[in-house]
Amino acid sequence: MPIAIYLLGLAVFAQGTSEFMLSGLLPDIARDLRVSVPAAGALTSAFAGGMIIGAPLTAILSLRWPKRRALLVFLGVFILVHVVGAVTTNFGVLLASRVVGALAYAGFLAVGLATATGMAGPQARGRAAAVLLGGITLACVAGVPAGALLGQLWSWRSAFWAVAVVSLPAVVTILRSVPAGTPDVAAPGARRELRALRRPRLLVYLLLGALVNGATFCTFTYLAPLATDVSGFGRQWVPVLLALFGLGSFVGVTIGGRMSDSRPMRLLVPGGLALLVGWFLFTVTAEHAYVVFPLVFVQGALSFAVGSTLVTRALYEAVDAPSLGGSFATAALNVGAAVGPLLGGAAIGAGFGYRSPLWVSALLVALALLAAGLATAWRPGPDGAVGETVPT
Repeated sequence: MPIAIYLLGLAVFAQGTSEFMLSGLLPDIARDLRVSVPAAGALTSAFAGGMIIGAPLTAILSLRWPKRRALLVFLGVFILVHVVGAVTTNFGVLLASRVVGALAYAGFLAVGLATATGMAGPQARGRAAAVLLGGITLACVAGVPAGALLGQLWSWRSAFWAVAVVSLPAVVTILRSVPAGTPDVAAPGARRELRALRRPRLLVYLLLGALVNGATFCTFTYLAPLATDVSGFGRQWVPVLLALFGLGSFVGVTIGGRMSDSRPMRLLVPGGLALLVGWFLFTVTAEHAYVVFPLVFVQGALSFAVGSTLVTRALYEAVDAPSLGGSFATAALNVGAAVGPLLGGAAIGAGFGYRSPLWVSALLVALALLAAGLATAWRPGPDGAVGETVPT
């Protein structure tokens, strides 16, 4: 695997820290800016919403750009809006900065996925995608707990400053490691790539990815108040739990990267069932701290193992859309990342308490399994014909 792929993963680590770090900062942000915790949770949904819009939009806009230029532009905007977020005292400005930051992150991740999978070759797309997604999970392991710790030691603003500073070396990394190149005039146009994205199997994988990721973010966004108000942990344990979830996520995406190229169904079927059982078990035992510890790790591992494998299968199905395939996979994941926290926040706001996001997570995974079962029964072929075997 080319070293440049791992360096792209390093850049994604900094951006992934920003995407996830609010899980440990929401109570402090809500208190400082005088909004409710569910309202502050909208910051996560706004970020995901920006990625939903930004992934295909920025991919189309940068379709003819050299890869290095696109990566540098998106990363520069990302750094700038984090400086704005660190100094603002207005919740609306912070919300807007999250949307713009997400647009930049979406463009970077979409172009990064296309760049990495192109470098890796046709038989190693899963491993290349896993390296970039591994940057996100490492953000959960190290970046997010560090952000929560900074928030406790100084303020939530220090975490935003830290993301901006940590992102700066990635600029040098891209300049030194990603070839400048020139636009590929022979590359498929946007219309041709969009037509290639209408395959039924691809749409199924995107739907499943959105549902599984929605379940993940529904609980992960509210993990801090869940841990303190339901499980009885002190605030000092929140970074530990976030790191444990991130460690499980890293293990899961690593396993997914190894299996998604050649044996995806051996992971997706049992992994999906185990994920559903895990969310139900978490729901009924959330008040027991000794049970929460292993479940946070296991659910992180299962969520990202299944989710990353679904991303890889989507990339294989989108082989005729090398630029937009990654963007639509990114958008699908962030549909889930936007809807999940909104549903969890709605459940909390309706008076069901901080345990309720766990129930919503279980429901979303159950819907994913139901959708997968219906799709298998339908068995669409490459052009939508019924009765053909779904390849694995």
